[in-house]
Amino acid sequence: MTLLYTAFVCVTVLYAGIVTLLLIRQKRVTRRIARAATRVITEPVIRNDNSEQRFLEKADEAMRLNQTFQKFVPKQFVEHFAKHGIDTLELGRADEDEVAILFCDIRGFTGLSEKMKPQELMNFLNSYFLRMNDPIHQNGGFIDKFIGDAIMALFDHPGGTGTDKATDAVNAALDLQKALSMYNSHRAKSGYEGIRVGVGVHIGPVILGTVGSDDRMDTTVIGDSVNIAFRLEGLAPKYHADIVISSQTLKAISHKQQIDCRVLDVVRVKGRQAPVRVYEVLNHLSEGARKQKLIVAPYIRDGLACRITRDWQEALSHFNKALLIAPDDRLLHHHIHTIETLMHTDLPADWDGAVAH
Repeated sequence: MTLLYTAFVCVTVLYAGIVTLLLIRQKRVTRRIARAATRVITEPVIRNDNSEQRFLEKADEAMRLNQTFQKFVPKQFVEHFAKHGIDTLELGRADEDEVAILFCDIRGFTGLSEKMKPQELMNFLNSYFLRMNDPIHQNGGFIDKFIGDAIMALFDHPGGTGTDKATDAVNAALDLQKALSMYNSHRAKSGYEGIRVGVGVHIGPVILGTVGSDDRMDTTVIGDSVNIAFRLEGLAPKYHADIVISSQTLKAISHKQQIDCRVLDVVRVKGRQAPVRVYEVLNHLSEGARKQKLIVAPYIRDGLACRITRDWQEALSHFNKALLIAPDDRLLHHHIHTIETLMHTDLPADWDGAVAH
């Protein structure tokens, strides 16, 4: 009996020990599970915080990259395609539209640049471009390219008419002259000589698109209208004018605002067969200078009409009468010299009165 009782006690103690060990082990496992669960719960929170931070950093980086990208590709160029439902700017993308094109160039830049050291030249150009930027943007345009010292700007006035586009471009040309006047005052105070710029404006159809290769793409605008605007800017120094516009531009803006101008000539620009009648815009000039040029404008118009019909003597008569009013007007001297040259030139039977430039 005693032996049986002793065996029972031993079995009971052993069982209790095993149960205790199992309970202790279970508690340890439970603690590990709880700690693991805690880690599982807290880790996503930590990762979410980090993800949010990384997201903000990536957003800032994308914004900076976008701002940098816009310095090379104008956002207006991209928006032009977006308004047609195109959300990507791919290589070879093309679209046709009517825009006003403005070219602006510094007169005598080559001679001016030869007097400067490389760093001085870069400082000058950046200072100049900085002042020319606002008149273009404030009138709804955007700079498409810097070509040496030249600026090419486009005016597409989203949702507007051709009149709106041409008006924006001409107003920008006038504001460029005003900005240049202020810039020259600043240069004079610093002991530098002033500069002059010529501006050409034309409105017409163009092709806007992207060209290049897989690893180098650029936006571009091509077409006859671009060539005309470029050639008009080149005519500015030849006709001693600050702003030269085409008859198409004048016709477009005449319905919206009054522009003081006078006809310069009927020309055939390089790369184009049809003649272009070109005009000088005068609104930015002083009242005296503007008034004198407007007084002789009818004589120039009538003289050109006689030149077209090869009535040389009558043409000379108109220009000489104008010369009595404005003897220092170099445009009048230019036309007299042109007619005297044409009089002794063997012209073709179908000559239309335009002079080549």
